[in-house]
Amino acid sequence: MRRVAATVGAVLATITVLSACSSTGGKPDSGGGGGMAAGQADTPRFTVAMITHGPPGDTFWDLIRKGAETAAAKDNIELKYSSELEAPNQANLVQNAMDSKVDAMAVTLAKPEALAPAVEKATAAKIPVVAFNAGIDQWKAMGALSFFGQDEKVSGEAAGKRLKDEGAKKVVCVIQDQGNVALESRCAGVAAGMGGGVENLNVNGTDMPSVQSTISAKLQEDPSVDHIITLGAPIALTAVKSADNAGSKAKIATFDTNAALVDAIKAGQIEWAVDQQPFLQGYLAVDSLWLYLNNRNVIGGGLPTLTGPAFIDKSNIDAIADYAKKGTR
Repeated sequence: MRRVAATVGAVLATITVLSACSSTGGKPDSGGGGGMAAGQADTPRFTVAMITHGPPGDTFWDLIRKGAETAAAKDNIELKYSSELEAPNQANLVQNAMDSKVDAMAVTLAKPEALAPAVEKATAAKIPVVAFNAGIDQWKAMGALSFFGQDEKVSGEAAGKRLKDEGAKKVVCVIQDQGNVALESRCAGVAAGMGGGVENLNVNGTDMPSVQSTISAKLQEDPSVDHIITLGAPIALTAVKSADNAGSKAKIATFDTNAALVDAIKAGQIEWAVDQQPFLQGYLAVDSLWLYLNNRNVIGGGLPTLTGPAFIDKSNIDAIADYAKKGTR
């Protein structure tokens, strides 16, 4: 019994040390991480570049960045966040990060063919790279260590099956960034889950008045559309206005969430959302690089680390509402 007690005590002591991560003793979060004070690691200062395809002002990418900043503050990481919606410009940001001698990178791979040469150059130069959010089928070929995100085809199929079970007959899947492999996979998954009856509609996600008029025109042109599924919370909220303008009774569901969407679900304007936990994606991308730089740990064992999907609707919206209002869900 004494040996058992000693073993348990040793394990608990080890867990305590690992949990502390050589903390400075509860130093407040200074990185804009949404108030999640977790102390700061007493490990060497490293610089990590996070390079995304997120458009400016998009609330989804605000959550990604907040998660990354929270991890960076905890891990004593200098985070350099940058984004470009156009893939060639994003590839240039990868090269710029290499030129500035960053210690590691976290990159989204929405348009992998355009990103591959730059990412492969970085990994060939022994710069640790993790991929997240987009590029689940391409990250390993580029030499990335890990991937954090959801399987877009699987999440799309789950959404399509739910739409079918809810009686959908004619669905419009709205793509706000044409050519983005993650978004294209979602709509393909929705079509597979529905078994047919899904039409893709491309819109310019950086121009909300254009998004609203394009969806309205589609609903006026085809009154048989009974469901719209969007691929981002701001697009979903705009689709609500489109349906009102068109006099359509089409129901609206979406992928991804933000604080405003929580209220829309509560009000019954949005049926449900598929959550991929963007805060978690940003957090894990940075935290995994800290683990690798300090201890050569690699998360996932060669497989993607999935952060979704999960459905959010009226039955469980209250459970995450407070976090959404804090800007972390």
